[in-house]
Amino acid sequence: MWKAYLKGFKAYLQLERSMSENTVEAYLHDVDMLATFIHASYEGLGIHAIELAHLQSFLIHINEMELSAGTQSRVISGIKSFFRYLLLEEVIKKDPTALLEAPKLKRTLPVVLSIADIDTLFASIDHSTPEGQRNRAMLETMYSCGLRVSELTGLCISNLYLDVGFVKVIGKGNKERLIPIGGEAVRQITLYKQYVRTQIQRIKTGNEDILFLNRRGAALSRVMVFIILKELAEKAGLEKNIHPHTLRHSFATHLVEAGADLRAVQEMMGHKSITTTEIYTHLDRGYLRETLEKYHPRFGKE
Repeated sequence: MWKAYLKGFKAYLQLERSMSENTVEAYLHDVDMLATFIHASYEGLGIHAIELAHLQSFLIHINEMELSAGTQSRVISGIKSFFRYLLLEEVIKKDPTALLEAPKLKRTLPVVLSIADIDTLFASIDHSTPEGQRNRAMLETMYSCGLRVSELTGLCISNLYLDVGFVKVIGKGNKERLIPIGGEAVRQITLYKQYVRTQIQRIKTGNEDILFLNRRGAALSRVMVFIILKELAEKAGLEKNIHPHTLRHSFATHLVEAGADLRAVQEMMGHKSITTTEIYTHLDRGYLRETLEKYHPRFGKE
């Protein structure tokens, strides 16, 4: 019974909710966890008979697994979406997740790099190798446009409008947005396309329009971008916990610090809500205080 509903749920997430492949797989995994728990704890209990009390027992179960609050919150989101789907399909008459509460999440400020850190990171790239030239173009693009790693790895040549300084990216929910791209990123992409990408002897079918490729002519994976960045950070001597999203956070923070309009930053980042973008104003306040403490002659004196 669960398998049939999961198949329909998958189609619902992909077609009606336009969710990314990763989110879809995560939600399916979450529901599968619930199904396993129900079978083990309440033998013979059908989907129609699941109530809030059963789901609260499941929450206790995943809490005992010592999953992080963020992961637990994601699991609950997946379960809620599943029962909303069942309600829409009239499989159930009442949503048992209506009063199900997720754990409260602390809003942590993301790690960001200073402009000097960015310069140090990029200076550590070995431009004498084809991979080095590609990596420079890739990271310049991420930082210049504030891209998510999935947006970077899926960036298409046909969506580059370098002559007018824009790129088109496909973000969450398959939403398109146009983002300005800086002169240095344009220069590095041009060099990469001219001297590196053209030397790849065989491009894998379906990857002909993908901008950044590996040596085998296939699109880079998100994990590969993570490894590249980690290795460069170590080489540059940067001790911060750096990952691909760090460049995106740094992009937004540097814009806000320079006085950019928050709505403009929201548009470029592809944030659905301005609340998500507002976290960078908190970072900015921290930067302002740090500046005062460092430079104001009487700040902190009693």
